[in-house]
Amino acid sequence: MMVPAAFPLKDMAARKAALRREALARREAAFAAQGAEAAQAAARRFMAAAPARGGVWAGYWPIRSEMDPLPLLRLAHEAGSRVALPVILGKGRPLAFRLWIPDLALIEGPFGARVPPPGSPEVEPDVLAIPLVAFDRSGGRLGYGGGFYDRTLADLRARKSVWACGLAFSAQESANLPQEPTDAPLDAVATERETILLTREGETGA
Repeated sequence: MMVPAAFPLKDMAARKAALRREALARREAAFAAQGAEAAQAAARRFMAAAPARGGVWAGYWPIRSEMDPLPLLRLAHEAGSRVALPVILGKGRPLAFRLWIPDLALIEGPFGARVPPPGSPEVEPDVLAIPLVAFDRSGGRLGYGGGFYDRTLADLRARKSVWACGLAFSAQESANLPQEPTDAPLDAVATERETILLTREGETGA
């Protein structure tokens, strides 16, 4: 993906940091106003838009004001899909995914997330629900800056077909997020209001 001319590389980090602060403030306000209700609505939209049932669906353990994916993961589990949560293996490495079932005892992971314990089977997801700070309608995603999902999606897409959908409050939408060549685009974004379907090239899908 090309970097928009409006955001030269030398200014990219500062621009992303400013956008991140603005989007986090909007996310926190939306979470306080409608967190649980919005999560249920986004889960239903995600389920309706996903290209397939079955297989492995990966979510995440919510931290701070992230859209809660647990309603979605429970729906996927009830529908017969295997469900997994991500595990950070180290800086600069793709995420691993361990199987999760509701009520499984979890352990503390990095950054305040909870993860399945060692010994839980590792799997490769076919459908991913991805947390984010901001998104745009070209498939751009702004995360926390660690690059974990960019590396993970690049690694998975090199070997198989996966569907990556962001979970977000509609208030997290931004216009024309700055993107770097290593930023992995989303296939869709599910919010409490709508599901935005995208092509890999970043054009709006049908």
